[in-house]
Amino acid sequence: MENWIRLLFLSVFISPLLSAAPPVSAQETIEDSLRSEPVVQPEIARREFVEPEIDEEDFEVGGFVGFLSVEDFGTSPVYGARLAYHVTEAIFLEAAVGTSTADKTSFELLSGNVQLLTDDQRDFTYYNLSAGYNVLPGEVFFGGSHAFNSQFYLIAGVGSTRFAGNDEFTVNVGAGYRLLINDWLTLHLDARDHMFESDLLGEAKTTHNIELHGGLTFFF
Repeated sequence: MENWIRLLFLSVFISPLLSAAPPVSAQETIEDSLRSEPVVQPEIARREFVEPEIDEEDFEVGGFVGFLSVEDFGTSPVYGARLAYHVTEAIFLEAAVGTSTADKTSFELLSGNVQLLTDDQRDFTYYNLSAGYNVLPGEVFFGGSHAFNSQFYLIAGVGSTRFAGNDEFTVNVGAGYRLLINDWLTLHLDARDHMFESDLLGEAKTTHNIELHGGLTFFF
């Protein structure tokens, strides 16, 4: 009799409680564990770069040195100065002056005592006003903690060249590369072609005088 009462008690009170609780599968237990605690804890190490930015000032001034190949008169050192005004982030205006000394022509070297120009007339000095356009802004990375802004630009302009005792109207075209060392100091590498009409050797022609130079400029 006592066992029968116990069985009745279990069937009436305990069985409904067991049936009401949904079974928990092993798959659900694993999924809950994965959601609560990731198996792999990613550790992302980010490098910090010191990236100089262009100063808020719009003027840029500096000097340069390089080589100038005067057509028919060899290649000689050249040096000069430039002043630029940045109208926008992409467009700038530049005034530049450069000077060099032309070498002897091959005819003068072969003929001995013949000189086409005096020493003073061999001075090659140009003044020009140009407009530039930045076409390929980018970055240069050194080591693991330094990044430098850079720009490739095209430039063209007009001016005057004093050579062989004459002042010649000159057109210049070229390209350059600007590397911003910090927010006020910039490294320049430039290639220019100074073109003007000349009949110095007896035949009128357009001379191409190629210049390659590098320099430093300062923003102010």
